[in-house]
Amino acid sequence: MQIRFEAPTALEYFASLVQSDEQLPLLEAAASLAQDEYPELDMEQVLGDMDQLLARLKRRLPPDSAPLQRLRSLNQFFYRDLNFGGNVNDYYDPDNSYLNAVLRTRRGIPISLAVLWMELAQGIGLAVRGVAFPGHFMVKVNLPKGQVVMDPFTGQSLSREELSERLEPFIRHNGLVDDFEAPLGLYLQAAPSRDILARMLRNLKDIHTSQSDWVRVLAVQNRLIVLLPEAWSEYRDRGLAHAALGNSAQAVVDLEKYLICSQDALDLDSISERLSSLRRARN
Repeated sequence: MQIRFEAPTALEYFASLVQSDEQLPLLEAAASLAQDEYPELDMEQVLGDMDQLLARLKRRLPPDSAPLQRLRSLNQFFYRDLNFGGNVNDYYDPDNSYLNAVLRTRRGIPISLAVLWMELAQGIGLAVRGVAFPGHFMVKVNLPKGQVVMDPFTGQSLSREELSERLEPFIRHNGLVDDFEAPLGLYLQAAPSRDILARMLRNLKDIHTSQSDWVRVLAVQNRLIVLLPEAWSEYRDRGLAHAALGNSAQAVVDLEKYLICSQDALDLDSISERLSSLRRARN
């Protein structure tokens, strides 16, 4: 009798990668997001390409190089020699979020560039973390004489004054002034890998939603729910994507779950009405 082993689906593969916070492989999980758009993507090739870049970088470093020297060598290699940088000409191209495409074009958005940069930084022994700064993902490096916060879009190190200046529009927009104003350090906390993946997926979600591309929105929502199974608003958004695609039965299940689990949400009335119309349409 011949035993057949079926390869996991892209979503099953992603689910296996994000099971544990402690052992979540950020680079591999982030690279796997592209499998919805590139079903034939060779993940081993992507990971192998990064290994080769790291090997090239390591060959440049003296064995006893200090952390600051390693950081400077990394930025020279990544931003100048390899010419990675922000895609200023087409910032909202979905390819900017797919690591295989970023490796090919050398262009991305802050968070995708940060994931690649951090992988190399960790590979040469630097203590780096991602920072979920409002509106613009950052990275930070702990050095013996202090912390460096850097914009992965450009490779520029930012002073406290520059960071405060970038934060100002967010603070004003959200009314976080005077008594509500939080210290800058609150916005510079390290982002867990799960949060980084969620931010990458929500970037894609915003792009696809703006184009009413509900098939792609649905694929993103499936991943978000695997990643964040108790983020109830993601069930709502998946339900609405199903509804837009005419999948009434699936939409009803997701919207019911949202209403049951989000009893303090501000949109309960509008979602209840939508659910009622979906149920009527099915009968």
